[in-house]
Amino acid sequence: MADNRIKTGKCRASYLNVITPRAAQPNAEPKYSVALLIPKSDTDTYKRVQAAIKAALEFDREGKNKLKGVKNPKVSLHDGDGEKPNGGPYGPECHGHWVLNASNKDQPGLVGPDNEIMKDKEEWYSGIYVKADITFSAFDTAGNKGIGCYLNHIKKLKDGEALSGAGSATEAFKDDEWEDDEDSVL
Repeated sequence: MADNRIKTGKCRASYLNVITPRAAQPNAEPKYSVALLIPKSDTDTYKRVQAAIKAALEFDREGKNKLKGVKNPKVSLHDGDGEKPNGGPYGPECHGHWVLNASNKDQPGLVGPDNEIMKDKEEWYSGIYVKADITFSAFDTAGNKGIGCYLNHIKKLKDGEALSGAGSATEAFKDDEWEDDEDSVL
């Protein structure tokens, strides 16, 4: 039987919330989360994700089969070249990637390239390159049935261009010069 816990290859982190949990919807429980952008060229990670999903379909964490008889369970893995599960296209950063949404109520372990603990919020932003330790498990909650992806640990490999679109404050104001104009009115 395949294992439902795996480590990914190198991915890009999008919608990264690993320092402060965030509620996906109003009145929802805040969770730590990330959308892992797995390059479609990384067939090894894709195959391990598929095997872990299959293992989780067979048995959940308690060794029970919560999804017996469910024909189309929800899964956390989506084609970044297609549409989002709720409709609409994915952003251009997702093209050429598999999008894997992972979350957890508990804060994941956070380490840097040398496996040192790294909790500086400035280091964790959407656009960095990471590896993730994740677990797939069946869920049956409020009529929703599927396979969830739980974020155990995440390792920052290297910086990348921020995906927020805002960029850095340093870059935004790099050409500004301070002028003290006493006659100007704010």
